[in-house]
Amino acid sequence: MKTFEQELKSSERRLLERLTSPARIQDFLDECAYSTDAINHCPLYVLRRRAANCFDGAVFAAAALRRLGYPSLILDMLANRRDDDHILALYKREGHWGALAKSNFTGLRFREPVYRTLRELVMSYFEQYYNTEREKTLRGYTQPLNLKTLDRISWLTEDTSMDQIEDRLVRMPQVKLLTRSMISRLSPLDERTCRAGLLGANKAGLHKPQHKTGSGDRGS
Repeated sequence: MKTFEQELKSSERRLLERLTSPARIQDFLDECAYSTDAINHCPLYVLRRRAANCFDGAVFAAAALRRLGYPSLILDMLANRRDDDHILALYKREGHWGALAKSNFTGLRFREPVYRTLRELVMSYFEQYYNTEREKTLRGYTQPLNLKTLDRISWLTEDTSMDQIEDRLVRMPQVKLLTRSMISRLSPLDERTCRAGLLGANKAGLHKPQHKTGSGDRGS
């Protein structure tokens, strides 16, 4: 964090100092443009460019939460093969989990710290986790990764370290949420909810499902 703080311009430091709560960090993420860059970006880039995708946004939020005294935790929500994964920054208050996130989908962002377990928290996203063909695609999640364990790779200030974070997330223990029979009975999301969830979405950043091959599911 010391190196990160040293890199900040005075205007950037003033902005960061205004992010005094999880809700204010989420407000900042919501105000950022949705990035369609081919690479993921570090927190310093997000702060300067005011743009982020879901990965960038979660890592930035974890850094901002750390400044407030929270551990810098992220979690990967795992989708089937016809959708993207989604990353959350986690925080805990009075023994209950909440989350911050950047997303093209309005329902995949902030969660108040009212969930007793990580499973409860992740399942709160289930009905809103869908692709552009209205398929409900959430299938599991990873155990949390504490980014403090990766401080040696300068993840706060170096874009090149994002690939290493992604690699570490892939290797985290995973929790499956649905059985094959549950998946086979899932109904499509209704059109009105789908439209509402895509309000203000950057269409260039939406995952485009390929033609179905088998179930389209992994690890179920």
